[in-house]
Amino acid sequence: MEEKQYKGFVIWDLLWSNLGVRPLRSALSVLALALQVFLVLLIAGLTTGVLTDWRTRAEGVGADLIVQPPNSSIFFAFSSAKMPETLVDKIAALPAVDEVAPVVIVVDQKNLQVVYGIDYERFAGLSKGFKFVAGGPFQKPDQAIADDLAAGSRKLRIGQKATLVGHEFTISGIVVHGKGARFFIPTKTAQEIAGADGRVSMFYVRSKGDTEAARNELAQLLPTYKIRSMAEYSTLMNSNNLPELKPFIRTFIILGVVISFLVVLLTMHTMVFERTRDIGVLRALGSSRLEICGMILGETLVMVALGVIFGLVCTYSVVAILHRTSPTLQIAIEGGWIVRAVLLTIGGAIAGALYPALRASQNDPVDALAYE
Repeated sequence: MEEKQYKGFVIWDLLWSNLGVRPLRSALSVLALALQVFLVLLIAGLTTGVLTDWRTRAEGVGADLIVQPPNSSIFFAFSSAKMPETLVDKIAALPAVDEVAPVVIVVDQKNLQVVYGIDYERFAGLSKGFKFVAGGPFQKPDQAIADDLAAGSRKLRIGQKATLVGHEFTISGIVVHGKGARFFIPTKTAQEIAGADGRVSMFYVRSKGDTEAARNELAQLLPTYKIRSMAEYSTLMNSNNLPELKPFIRTFIILGVVISFLVVLLTMHTMVFERTRDIGVLRALGSSRLEICGMILGETLVMVALGVIFGLVCTYSVVAILHRTSPTLQIAIEGGWIVRAVLLTIGGAIAGALYPALRASQNDPVDALAYE
């Protein structure tokens, strides 16, 4: 009994001390494992955060339905102005429709900032209107409204000039975020910038309470157009429902697993090679092959634990910095992705440690003790 306890103590003492024999190598291995956690969480957090932000802002407009041209993308930034603005009156005349607001979408090519060209009264009429932090609605073609996050990010004040989509605007008001876009300009101005006179990109529609009735009426009026309910749009704005994003996320996951696999394989293989004599001593003392494997895998799991902790600290630190420096950039770290990142790191590391562990366990004690 005492002999088994002694062997166990020796093995676990070696588990900790061996990682400290080559501190730089161990630290680099932990750093590589942390990099996998960081990559997976940051990429997943960015995609989830951006999609959630777009969905939340679309819902915040106050509409029940979205009307777009045929073959339109659910990403409004890619929506060109193709629909006649004159459809406003036809849509508004439908019995089940309460309010309709045309929107011209223009994108600032420098920073991919989406700007809405709106009829202020109609757009504000979809909900309870904008909640102004300062200033008020635009009154002139060269005035713009900014939300509080965009204003804070660019340090904008009322009456200050701001360059949007290559044109200079005066900020007339700053509103609470969550109403579709970060910046709003008059419809006519947006049409001039987009070269789309008399055309709009989409219509936000609010029903009188029966969304399906309003949708059916719109489908009869505009049979070739794409009509989505806000509930449908919210469901679509999920990374699991966007096949274009899956290969992107999957690539980073595979990259992370490969990194952890190769780093652990190289580290543990080198450790086993350097400790051939020590392993021989343990085998001569009566340590089983399973105990030797357990020691190697134990060292691997210690590195994984340190890597996961360091990776989480780095991830949340970077997210906190980005939230302060870029308030408009939304990053959402979900608990499910944390579990996935940890499991992937453990899986890749154990896979990398299996060969060195098996090789160490099969060392012949006599040969190992004679090894120089």
